[in-house]
This record gives sequence, structure tokens and C-alpha cells, in this order.
Amino acid sequence: MSLLTGPEPMPFLTDSDGVVRITGTRVTLDTLIAAFREGATAEAIAEQYPSLALGDVYTAIGYYLRHQAEVESYLEKRRRLADQVRQKNERRFSPVGIRGRLLARRKPQVLLSKHRHQQ
Repeated sequence: MSLLTGPEPMPFLTDSDGVVRITGTRVTLDTLIAAFREGATAEAIAEQYPSLALGDVYTAIGYYLRHQAEVESYLEKRRRLADQVRQKNERRFSPVGIRGRLLARRKPQVLLSKHRHQQ
């Protein structure tokens, strides 16, 4: 028996928005690395995200550990972009008073529902 010693393909796919996902899943590299940084083992990550193959989790973690500077740069870029999107959305849709607005929308529905149940 001889073992193959060639390079294994990385289980990553970059989507049209530039987001790196684990191939064949919707799980992002960001998500996987965040779980790893929080202390989750590869087994725990694979259990938490059943679409991930355990081998792909180990490969992704290994890639991160060998290419930490590049992955950190990518993750920082994603954080900045997420902050920009959040700020843009907060300017368009102010979060101030959101609870009151949502409760006000719900009130007529709750009253209507109670009225129907009483009949």
C-alpha cells in the first residue's frame, strides 16, 4: 500500500460576494474560525454544523494556523465591511425607538386575536 503524498485541495469556495465558505456548505470561514478561537474542538465544530465534514474542519483549522496573517487580514476586511453595512443600515433605519414601534405594530394584532378567541 502506498500513501498519496500530493497536496490535498483546500475545502474553500469564494462566493460571488467574496465570502469564503467551506465547500459544499453555507458555513463561512469566519464562523468556523470564530468557533475555534472560542475554544471549540474540530469535533465540536463539526457537531455544531452537521453540513461540515470533520476532515474539512481539521483542514480549515490547519490552514488558519499555517496562514494566520492572511486569514486575519481577510477576517479584518470582513469585519470592516460588516461595520460599514451596519452603519449604513442604522442611518437608513434608526434603531432608536425600535422596541416601541414593534410593540405598537403588534398591539392591534394581539387585540384582534383576543377578540376572536372570546367569540
